[in-house]
Parts: sequence; structure tokens; C-alpha cells
Amino acid sequence: MSHGPLPLRALAAQVLLAVEQGQSLSQCLPPAQARVADQERGELQALCYGSCRWFHRLDAELQGRLKRPLRKQDRIVHQLMLVALFQLRFSQQATYAVLNETVEACRALGKPHLTGLVNGVLRKAEREGEPAPIRPEIELSHPDWMVAKLQHNWPDDWQDILTANNVQAPMTLRVNRRQIARDDYLDRLRATGIDAAATPHAPHGIQLAHPVPVDRLPGFVDGTASVQDEAAQLCTSLLDLAAGQRVLDACAAPGGKTCAILESCEGLAEVVALDQSPERLARIDENLDRLGLDARVLAADAADTAQWWDGQRFDRILLDVPCSASGVIRRHPDIKLLRREDDITPLAAIQLRLLEALWPTLAPGGRLVYATCSVFPQENHRIIQRFLKLQPEARLLQPDVAWGRDMGQGRQLLPQPDGHDGFFYAVLIKHDE
Repeated sequence: MSHGPLPLRALAAQVLLAVEQGQSLSQCLPPAQARVADQERGELQALCYGSCRWFHRLDAELQGRLKRPLRKQDRIVHQLMLVALFQLRFSQQATYAVLNETVEACRALGKPHLTGLVNGVLRKAEREGEPAPIRPEIELSHPDWMVAKLQHNWPDDWQDILTANNVQAPMTLRVNRRQIARDDYLDRLRATGIDAAATPHAPHGIQLAHPVPVDRLPGFVDGTASVQDEAAQLCTSLLDLAAGQRVLDACAAPGGKTCAILESCEGLAEVVALDQSPERLARIDENLDRLGLDARVLAADAADTAQWWDGQRFDRILLDVPCSASGVIRRHPDIKLLRREDDITPLAAIQLRLLEALWPTLAPGGRLVYATCSVFPQENHRIIQRFLKLQPEARLLQPDVAWGRDMGQGRQLLPQPDGHDGFFYAVLIKHDE
């Protein structure tokens, strides 16, 4: 293997192989980016995200072009050709550069005996163009199980959901209302040459016409704004916060919603932010520090209340449960490779367990907001249905809002190409005892 620095395409192939073996992009991409010059990190990210986004479509084409699959020890070359196909099909990169540099990357990966195959397959792919997809799930580049599930759950919307999942998500901000009004911050953005507009549903949200590095955002370092999708921002209005309340954010990392809670209501008695992962708790602390906010941050399993709860009940609980993340695939295209159909039932069990465990910690008359970034009913309104049967003192509140679809037991937002992510919310009230 070459001892010099690996070419970008070779690094992208290594990242893609790591994802195929079960690592998330957030785990395996940063170490790869650390190996390239600062100005190349964005390009490496675009290669990796794009190759994951279109993986199923590209893989179907590549398999059709190979007479036989590569040996397991040469799988990295399969990924390298996928990266090259991504560039041929979806980028403006010059064809000769893709072909020549991919062959060089193959050599750098210690696979010189496969350079002829790589060159032949890619030249033929370039000459013949992309074959017509056999099935819509191939064209829309999602795993078969996910397409089937969406077709079943959303017979009128499944193609729109798949299409939205393949569009790069917009950059959306939450303005810190303690520091500045949304309209005033919009003026500051425009004065900086950043084109932006108010979000239609979140009262403190702003969507940028084009993503920018956060250091270009006026006042970002001082906590004037944070990056947060519009759908995720909607939790604060559903919580109906008021001064003096004790609030729990039960699965809090990386802390965006904790900070939104603190920003949206001054004078809260206490905000407790829980998460199981000590590493992810550090992100909550970073966000709180930047925004100049205070919360009690605890590392604990929210469902194990004996471990962390002091017996004092909460007036408000936000329960943003672990889920399939099927509503945020456009932000995390590796979900298409990482998530399995048999993940959903265990996730639903965790979701119901968290609801049942936290319910006793809610004060009479208090409200619990259940949230997921999923579009699968099994994790959403069906969990609320099951819970309401188990808890006679729980009452569903139908919020008077203009967003999402009424599912009977909560509201579902589907991902919008030019708007918010896919999200689900349900509001539960505890009867006075």
C-alpha cells in the first residue's frame, strides 16, 4: 500500500466501507477528514454523503456491470467504484479526472492488480450512461424494506417521502429570543449578505437560502442563534412553558431542545437534562455555555428513575425518544445503510418503556410531550395508542396548530424538500390525582 497521503477518493471508499460495516458517518468521517487539508474536508464530506445518499442506486448499477462480485478482501475497490459512479452520475467533476484519479486511488489502496477492472468498468459506465432503473426503490435509492414499509404506511405519500430524503436539507436557525427578535436577526443576516426567511411554523426559526459556515452567522459565538431544524423547534410551544415550572428533557443530547426550552421561557424553576451517553452530554454543556444558559445535566438512563430521580415531580417533560431517525435521512443518508427492518420493534419497546417509566415523575396537571424524528407509525401514534390503554389517568391533548397531520393520537410532519424534517409529536396531560 502507498505510504503517502491517500487520495480523497480512497479515503471516501474507506469511509463507505466503514458505514457498510456498521459505523455511522459521524463516527468514521471526522477521522478521515483529519487526514486531508482543511480546504478538502468539504469535498470529502460531499463524496461520502452523496455516495451514501445514492448508494442503493449506484450499487445496483455497479453489480450489473461486474461479471462477479469482488472478493471480500477487495471490497474496498467496490466502494471506490461506487464513489466514482457517484461523481459520474451526480457531480460536475470532469470525467477524465474521475477515471484517472480513481485508478490512482486503486493503486494507493494497495490493489494495483484491479486497476484494469476499475478502468474498464468506469469507462464503460461513462460511455453507456446510467441504465434505466428496474424498480422505483432503486431509482429513489432506498433499501427495499424501507420502501415497502413506507408504501404500506403512506400509500399516497411514499414517493414524496423518498424524494424528499434525497434532497439536501436546508440550514435552519433558531433565534435566541432572549437576545434578539427574529425580524431584527433577519435584518442582521441580510446586512451580512445572507439570504434568509422566517420559518412558517416555528416562531423563532429562520431558514437560509443557502447553507453557510456557522462562523459567518452574526453573533453565533455569543449565542444569538443556533442551528436547529424547524420541526425540532416546535417542541417548546407544545410544552406551554411558564415561569416557576420544573422541566425535564429526558433524552437531551446534543442539547438543542434543552437550550430552546431555556431560551423560550425565563424564570423556569429548574431544567434537568438527561442522557445515557457521557460523551454526548459534553455537547449539551458546550451548547449551554455558548448560549449562557443553565441546566442540571445528568448522565443516566431516563427509564431507570431510581438511578437519578429525587422524587420531586416535573410540571413539564419532553421525551424525544431514540428512534429509527427515518424522518431525518436527508441529513443522515447513512441511515439507509445502517438501519434494519428488525430494528423497529425493539425501538418501539424502548419508546413505550420510557413513556411508562417517566409518567410517574410527571406532576398531576402536568404535560408530557412525546417526540420522534420518525415517519413510521409503529414508533409514533401507535405507541401513544398503546400507552393510553395502559394509563387511564393520561389524556391526549390535540394541539391547535397549523402544521402536520392529525393522526388521531398526535401530529405527524413528513419531510419537506424546502422545509422541515420528518417529525412526530403527541401531547399528554396527567389528570389531577
